[in-house]
Amino acid sequence: MTLHPKVAEVTQRIATRSKDSRAAYLARMARQREGGVNRATLSCGNLAHGFAAMEADKDNIKNIRGPNIGIVTAYNDMLSAHQPFARYPEIIKVALREVGATGQVAGGVPAMCDGVTQGQAGMELSCSAGT
Repeated sequence: MTLHPKVAEVTQRIATRSKDSRAAYLARMARQREGGVNRATLSCGNLAHGFAAMEADKDNIKNIRGPNIGIVTAYNDMLSAHQPFARYPEIIKVALREVGATGQVAGGVPAMCDGVTQGQAGMELSCSAGT
């Protein structure tokens, strides 16, 4: 598959601009990988909660079989424009299983919509305000 020329151009600009910070990030991740996973520092309750609801992936996560990837999503039930995001975590989890990894949703992206914040104090904080 070939990227659209404009997408390739923007991607290259981002890669060039972030070269140093990306190299630093990749070096940090390599050091973390060398240290391995240390779940012994977690209490039994925290460890159990970490994979209790994971159904098909529970044993792989518990026994540290393959990487476990955090999936952060802006999906929420209150914003209709976010509805397409509802399926993404499961799609990503299926793709991860196909390559021997697992994924868990780590909610943490505050989501707002200019349709909800319109005319309200703080609207300028909406990511789509002014677009």
